[in-house]
Amino acid sequence: MHENSILVLDFGSQYTQLIARRVRENRVYSEIFPFNAPIERIREFRPRGIILSGSPSSIYDSAAPLPDPGIFALGIPLLGICYGMQLMAHCLGGKVAKSRKREYGPAELVIEQREGVFDGIPRRTTVWMSHGDRIERPPIGFSTIAHTANSPVAAMADRRNGFYALQFHPEVVHTPLGKRMLKNFVVKICGCKPVWTMQSFIETTTEELRRRVGENKVVCGISGGVDSTVTAVLVHKAIGKRLTCIFVDNGVLRSGEAQKVERTLRKHFRMNIDCVDASERFLRRLRKVTDPEKKRKIIGNEFIRVFEEEARKIEGVRFLAQGTLYPDVIESVSCKGPSATIKSHHNVGGLLKRMKLTLLEPLRELFKDEVRRLGRELDIPDEIVNRHPFPGPGLAIRIIGEVTRDRCDVLRKADAIVLEEIKKAGLYERLWQAFAVLLPVKSVGVMGDERTYENVVAVRAVHSVDGMTADWARIPFDVMGRISNRIINEVRGVNRVVYDISSKPPSTIEWE
Repeated sequence: MHENSILVLDFGSQYTQLIARRVRENRVYSEIFPFNAPIERIREFRPRGIILSGSPSSIYDSAAPLPDPGIFALGIPLLGICYGMQLMAHCLGGKVAKSRKREYGPAELVIEQREGVFDGIPRRTTVWMSHGDRIERPPIGFSTIAHTANSPVAAMADRRNGFYALQFHPEVVHTPLGKRMLKNFVVKICGCKPVWTMQSFIETTTEELRRRVGENKVVCGISGGVDSTVTAVLVHKAIGKRLTCIFVDNGVLRSGEAQKVERTLRKHFRMNIDCVDASERFLRRLRKVTDPEKKRKIIGNEFIRVFEEEARKIEGVRFLAQGTLYPDVIESVSCKGPSATIKSHHNVGGLLKRMKLTLLEPLRELFKDEVRRLGRELDIPDEIVNRHPFPGPGLAIRIIGEVTRDRCDVLRKADAIVLEEIKKAGLYERLWQAFAVLLPVKSVGVMGDERTYENVVAVRAVHSVDGMTADWARIPFDVMGRISNRIINEVRGVNRVVYDISSKPPSTIEWE
């Protein structure tokens, strides 16, 4: 299906996803496989070229990740980045040694041969280094094509085989001309055509959905977020009225959420949507629960129960559509082994088995920014396409401590004010997320000459690209002042507002 594509082998670098995204920015499809993918699977994918990612490992570590050596005999171009370069040198007979001085951060690259990956790049340019090993001697057939003060072989090439290797990271923004270098490899060296667009994705995906679903019916759980909405609209485009969307009001949604979702899908797209008010049921289960993981599990399990009850009312359902994205897929097959559980998420595995449903994941090849572009192509309103991420457990994990209807109402009002003021200031689309958190503490205040002892609300706003890391947003003081004044004056039961200035890591974006 993806013959005009680039394969990225993941050796554990924090930048691996970024490599794939940079390739896709050139309208060429790219996929990530774990470093130890069998050569048969790689041949089956039929890439035009392979990129070997960086890694926190040294090639001399006892457990250094190594690929199937067959990749060097496929007859297609290869690009090694950082560890990928050292790996290439090591496997092909060169010499890798520990650097006397570790190179980390910006460095001036001096290009000796301005062709191949360096076609059109100035002789001197800034690159981002992050390595402790370096190439002492390139393998036979390779020549040095660039150096830095600390790395005599900062880039090397075997043009006859189309093998290139870079000691630095071209995929990061700190290498200003790195995107051009990657484009040279993908388009000029591998011969890929820039034809992978959201429109071509819609055409191939809807055709595949029609083929898989046939005359059967599909159900899709809708949260109001961009992922589930885009999934539903894409499936609806393919099979029309044979899709039924189920929206469960769990009592911990934002203000007006249920009405907005129903209006968008029923009126704008004329879709079948079943809206279920299960708020009382969820809040009853959450009573006296304060542990964040228990909250998540209760909400996840109860959602599955409600969803199953509603789905069983529809005859002929054979498929469940879900908005799984590519980062979720990558994490599940990561070469780095099982990740520590930071937060649990909804698990539909049991539902699929009990109801004998087959899972449809039409977005499983896309990153978040690509899903937003797809949403625009599908004519989904901007208020949904540009909507900030909202957690599955909703306000329950933004209420620290017990979740009650009264506490939900307080937070809903405070959160609505945060969003209103952020949008009014023209900041909404420049932020990754902005929201209010209800803290489990009360503070002393003075209102109308009387002492008060009421709730504290924290405001959280962050900048991020993909949610993996985040930095707290420097919101103008006058905007913060308006948010604080409005919350204290308009939300009964709150007398203090604080602002969260923690970044991720070490903090998470959500408080629970």
